[in-house]
Amino acid sequence: MALTAHHKMQMYGALLLLPAAVLLATFAYLPTITTVIQSLFLPGFRGAPPEFVGLENYRFLFDDAKFWKVARNNLIYALGTIPASIALALGMALFVNGKLPGRGLVRMAYFTPTILPMIAAANIWMFFYAPQIGLFNKLLGALGFAGVNWLGDPSVALGSVIVMSVWKEAGFFMIFYLAALQGIPPELKEASDLEGTSRWSFFWRVTFPLLMPTTLFVLINALINAVRVVDHLFILTKGGPNNATNLLLYYVYENAFSFFDRTTAATITVVILLVLAVVATLKFTILDRRTHYQ
Repeated sequence: MALTAHHKMQMYGALLLLPAAVLLATFAYLPTITTVIQSLFLPGFRGAPPEFVGLENYRFLFDDAKFWKVARNNLIYALGTIPASIALALGMALFVNGKLPGRGLVRMAYFTPTILPMIAAANIWMFFYAPQIGLFNKLLGALGFAGVNWLGDPSVALGSVIVMSVWKEAGFFMIFYLAALQGIPPELKEASDLEGTSRWSFFWRVTFPLLMPTTLFVLINALINAVRVVDHLFILTKGGPNNATNLLLYYVYENAFSFFDRTTAATITVVILLVLAVVATLKFTILDRRTHYQ
């Protein structure tokens, strides 16, 4: 039986989607399913098959004091990086969107940290944070203050990592805000000027509501970035001192490749995925009511 034009279009569309679907299933869905299954078993020893234990691995994980310390660190890291990087990105976008001499050069300077590999950025900040020869301690010494062990003191190590992360991410988020600002019709600004609306009032009543779709997108990306922190911890702290900067994904790496405890690593990964899914759902549910897409 000959295919109709409608069926041909459907087949054509399916073939176009097939490569992306195969890649998504191979590198996203299949690993996720495998990880969930692995978290429900204990590995067999000396050739014995894995033993199904249900949710027992999760009970052991939630009884682990180190896991809760790492989770607390990650929460502090997220609360420190997400609002700061978004606020800084929005401020930079508003600044470079105006009539500014050398605007292109300023935009490039803001975006430069984003194009640096994370390892390179971490090495740069390692020089800034070095106890004896670091730039920050040199500046403190010039002002008459004692130096700080930025990465070796548990009370300031996590804050030091947060500062570096905000510096790295803000320029990336700025690009999205800048594109959104340039998409706002100039007639709205002209009308507000005719009515004598202040710049601050125009921002909160017009600009910021129109930026909500971009803000929602940036929030989700910032949340993901706050969890998938591994690279610069290798260079800066390796999770120390005394697990003060150990974050969830680095803890997964430690269990999987340092302690060879892949069951615990899989269990932590599933917990991370569930938390991300819940938080992302809440964000979409709450912020979607205040989001204008047209």
